[in-house]
Amino acid sequence: MGTLDKLQTFIMLFAVGLGLLLGQVNIIEQYAVNLITPFLLLMLYGLFLTIPLKQLRKAFSNIKFLGANTIINFLWTPVLAWGLGSIFLSDYPALWIGFIMLMVTPCTDWYLAFTSIAKGNVSLSTSVLPINLILQVILLPVYLLIFAGTIESIPISTLIESIVIVLVIPFALAHLTRFLFGKKTVLNNKVIPFFANGQVFVLSLAIMAMFASQGSYLLESIEIIYILIIPILLFFIINYVVGRFVGKFLKFSYEDSVSLNMTIIARNSPVSLAIAVTAFPDQPLIALALVIGPLIELPILAIVSQILLFTRKKSENKGYPV
Repeated sequence: MGTLDKLQTFIMLFAVGLGLLLGQVNIIEQYAVNLITPFLLLMLYGLFLTIPLKQLRKAFSNIKFLGANTIINFLWTPVLAWGLGSIFLSDYPALWIGFIMLMVTPCTDWYLAFTSIAKGNVSLSTSVLPINLILQVILLPVYLLIFAGTIESIPISTLIESIVIVLVIPFALAHLTRFLFGKKTVLNNKVIPFFANGQVFVLSLAIMAMFASQGSYLLESIEIIYILIIPILLFFIINYVVGRFVGKFLKFSYEDSVSLNMTIIARNSPVSLAIAVTAFPDQPLIALALVIGPLIELPILAIVSQILLFTRKKSENKGYPV
C-alpha cells in the first residue's frame, strides 16, 4: 500500500476542513460551486483512463467468482441499502438518497490496496474491476429511478443529462486518449501513472469546493454525521458476514474469499458524487452523505483487512486449509 493510499483519509479530511474554512469567505462560497463539476470530470477522466478494460476477458474465466461478485454487488446490495435507509433515514430523504447512491457503486480503486494487505487474490480482484465499473455506470440511473424514485421524484431528463455530463463524456475522452496514444510508452509510463497518483488530490479539490460552496449550511447540519454512522457501519458488517458465508459456501480459497469480501464492501463514492452534484445541485445533503461515507469506509477497510489476516492465522494454527 503506497503512501498516498495510507494518507487518503487525512487528505480528504483536510479538504473538508479547508473547504469549510474557505466557505466562510462570501465570494469563495458564491463561486466555489462552479469548480465542483470540472474537478470531478477531471478525476473521472483519470479514473476511466486507468481502468484496465483488457481485463474483461480474464474476469469471465472465473464464472463462480464473477457470479458471486455480480449478484451481491448489483442485486443484494441495492436492496440492503434501501432497507437500511428505510429503517434509519426515512426522516431524512436527502441522506437516504445519498446513502443509496454510495452503496450501489462498488469501488474501483483503493479496495485493491486493502486486498493486497489482507493477502487476497489481487489479480482476481483486478479482473472484475472493469465489470463492476461498467455495470455501475449502466445500473446507477436504474437504481435511482427504482429506489430513490420511491423517496423523491427525480426528473428523468435531469438524470440523463447528469449521466452524459459526468460519465459518458469522461469515459469517451479517456478511451479516445487510449486510441490516439495507441501503445506509446508515454501513455503507460507517464499519463496513466500521473492520473493514478493524482486522483485523490483532484477528488479532494472537488470535495473542498463542495464544502466551500455549502460551508454555512453544512456547519449547521453537522449532526448528520451521527445519523449516517449507524446505517453505514451496519452495511459494512452485514456485507462482511455475507461475503464470508458465500466464500465458504462456494469453497473459495482464502485468497479468493478476501477478494470477494473487499469487492462487496468497498464503495465508489466519486462516481456517485459526480452524479449527485449535477443531478441534485439544490440538495447538498445528498453529496455530503457521499463525502462522509469514505471517511468512515477507509478505517473500516483497514480493520477488515486485519480481521481477515487474523482469521487466516487462526485457521493455520488449527491446521485448517486456508
